[in-house]
Amino acid sequence: MSIDDKQNSIKKRRTPNKLAVKSAVNLTPNMRRVTLHGDCLATFPPNSEGAILKLLFEQPGDGRSIKRTYTLAKQRSEPNEIDVDFMLHTGTDCSSHGIAAPWSLDAQPNDEISFFGPGPAKFINLDAECFLLAADMTAIPALTANLKLLPANARGKAFIEILSEADKQDLQKPENVDIAWVINEAPGSDKSPLFHAIHEAEWQTGKLAVWAACEFITMKKIRQFLKVERGIEKSHLYIASYWKKGATGEEHKIAEQADASE
Repeated sequence: MSIDDKQNSIKKRRTPNKLAVKSAVNLTPNMRRVTLHGDCLATFPPNSEGAILKLLFEQPGDGRSIKRTYTLAKQRSEPNEIDVDFMLHTGTDCSSHGIAAPWSLDAQPNDEISFFGPGPAKFINLDAECFLLAADMTAIPALTANLKLLPANARGKAFIEILSEADKQDLQKPENVDIAWVINEAPGSDKSPLFHAIHEAEWQTGKLAVWAACEFITMKKIRQFLKVERGIEKSHLYIASYWKKGATGEEHKIAEQADASE
């Protein structure tokens, strides 16, 4: 590859693509799905559900864009469309928090949004006899992609934290993988009901693989339990935090870096 080709390749990677909003609907009271379309999606690899997108939310007045990471929830090649799901973090006054959730609520057909990606998805290790998956609402799209990846004869359990009974979704899964819905009206609270549901669950026999993603503090509790107390080997333990209560995306990233260095 020539120097010019290399420079053009680097420039292409650093230049965001644009998508337009086709529609926006609530899947549940606290989960909103925005359907995006654009010619650039024709170059997406097939079966990209679970892949990472870096969405750029423009800030009015100063021309800045703030980057937030989301999961590609559904992909349709005919036409070129993808779905991105947004958890609606709301306060006691029913106002939406953050940057992305308000955007999803205001999104109208033909609104544009820039993005980088797709980046590689993080999937559970399939070399196992049983599976444990866990997610809060921010990670349901990624967990859903993992459920679809499991073999038809897989056995295990998926723990999913939601804000209310009305936020349950009908998810595609193997017959012998049970879903345990964990209600938490205060996501990110110190009580960490998702952790306690996993801690108190009946332990399955056989080699276990784990995939979990949730709020930062809850993630640390789950990781401590599975890695230290249960001794799950590194190759079969994927656990990540998607957000941190009370922190901006940038502050969450700093907390992740500090945690990784411990």
